[in-house]
Amino acid sequence: MKFVLKLGGFLFPRIMNIKAINQYINLLKKLYYNGHEFVVVTGGGKGAREYIDIARGVGAREAVCDEIGIDYTRMNARLLISGMPNEAFQGVPKTLQQVQEFRSNKILVMGGLQPGQSTNAVAALVSELIGAYMLINATDVEGIYDDDPKINPNAKIFDKISINDLFEMIVKKQAIAGGYELFDLLAVTLISRSKIPTWIINGKDPGNIEKIIQGKHVGTKIIF
Repeated sequence: MKFVLKLGGFLFPRIMNIKAINQYINLLKKLYYNGHEFVVVTGGGKGAREYIDIARGVGAREAVCDEIGIDYTRMNARLLISGMPNEAFQGVPKTLQQVQEFRSNKILVMGGLQPGQSTNAVAALVSELIGAYMLINATDVEGIYDDDPKINPNAKIFDKISINDLFEMIVKKQAIAGGYELFDLLAVTLISRSKIPTWIINGKDPGNIEKIIQGKHVGTKIIF
């Protein structure tokens, strides 16, 4: 199966959990040896946000802050690559052209690409580029909720959600400062135009990724 796995910042806190990192490295190796073809896109996490906040504090322009965040996501990608010397391509693509050039019979791991573009959008772009069967977005919550479950204990999870409803939700939340972040509009636009089957799952349990690949229902599915 050909797919893209977006690993959110939950896996890359400021002080990283070696056990959690190794669990994912072992999972990626297992999927590789089971014959799956996939690209992994790593997010930045809290560490990236801290660097960006400090950069703003010293007067950096937003474009520079974006580049710092991208550098951090690529460092996270290299961390995973370092644990897979025989299974992963030993380089991090910095452009979509390099994604094409670096694709081989190895696992391709990457971070961000350019300023103003989230790693969610990157994952959607790469899914489109390689003709992925699905996009799996692993986060630190069970799926998509009608409100931020970390703040509102009564938030309700969606078993599935239409792309149009997701658009409306994001527009509404982005109008509120500090609103619950799901996807950015660019990422949803890319998913919409390509109609990429997309799952949002709790990545703290790596087994959820295997369940999705096996055809089981976990988390929230975006439907078209």
